[in-house]
Amino acid sequence: MGVKKISDLFKGTPINLDQLRQKKLAVDAYNIIYQFLASIRGVDGSPLSDTEGTITSHLSGLLYRNARLLEKGIQLVYVFDGKPSELKREEIKRRAEIKRKAREELEEALERGDLARARVVAQRTSVLTSSMVEDSKKLLNLLGIPVVEAPQEGEAQAAYLVNQKKVWGVASQDYDSLLFGSHVLIRNLTLSGRRRLPRTNTYITVNVEEFHQNELLRILEITREQLVDMSILIGTDFNPDGVKGIGPKTAYKLIRKHGNLETTIEKEDKVSLDLDINEVRDIFLNPVTTDDYNISFKTIDVEGAVQFLCEERGFSKERVRSTLEKAKKGQDATLRQKSLDSFFN
Repeated sequence: MGVKKISDLFKGTPINLDQLRQKKLAVDAYNIIYQFLASIRGVDGSPLSDTEGTITSHLSGLLYRNARLLEKGIQLVYVFDGKPSELKREEIKRRAEIKRKAREELEEALERGDLARARVVAQRTSVLTSSMVEDSKKLLNLLGIPVVEAPQEGEAQAAYLVNQKKVWGVASQDYDSLLFGSHVLIRNLTLSGRRRLPRTNTYITVNVEEFHQNELLRILEITREQLVDMSILIGTDFNPDGVKGIGPKTAYKLIRKHGNLETTIEKEDKVSLDLDINEVRDIFLNPVTTDDYNISFKTIDVEGAVQFLCEERGFSKERVRSTLEKAKKGQDATLRQKSLDSFFN
């Protein structure tokens, strides 16, 4: 969305996972699962799968990344998207077309034996099916991780959990939760570490980043409403095209100069938007959320997870059991500490 390049204007603070110990984070489930589907693949770009051909890349990511976080004493709540807004249809169509073209390019790369290109292109072909979603929820439940069903946008519900003080922050690669009102955003939670840049032998270190909404607004000297107006100018999931030629820096200058979107359109001849501005604004400033959720942290069901992943999905029993037992120690310590804290406070 439009605020995806907010790093052009404001930098997050690099942190390490130990600084998130004892913290509760709402995770944008679809965002993270798509990330696993895109990145966890074979040398030819094909996703991991079991002997029956059932894709397991997302389960691998959910297991090993969440186990690492649980071991670190971080408590997670996964929030799943509900029915998308009608305004999101164009963005959904655009994404579908990107996937279609990527599939064609993938087939061409495989035909000519270009595995390096195939792997890069394959990352854009990921499709999250209903069965993958159900498998993800089943694994999360076995890991003792609560699942929340959002009525519409997952990040809106995640931000709502922050504002209700049910969690400390939102974990996502996108910046949308800041528009939806979350006070804290954590990026790269499941991506941190040493990563190789695509089609190169160059490695970079990806750090976990922490963003605070109040600090962002203070430094940029804008309000949350103005941040939303900036994003509409650039383009969001609900008005993908935005205004041609306007990026984050230009949008920031225009909103700082004119104060809001209406005045910007009135004063700037080259700025026009064919949409109901207030309808898009309302999605961010008054999002559809629900109080119908239950956040209950439990301990890992090691035997149940081993049965599901190893007997049903073909994972290595030895590796899975070892991973789960380490995570369970960290998870149990966190739950004991929380119980002590609640007893003495």
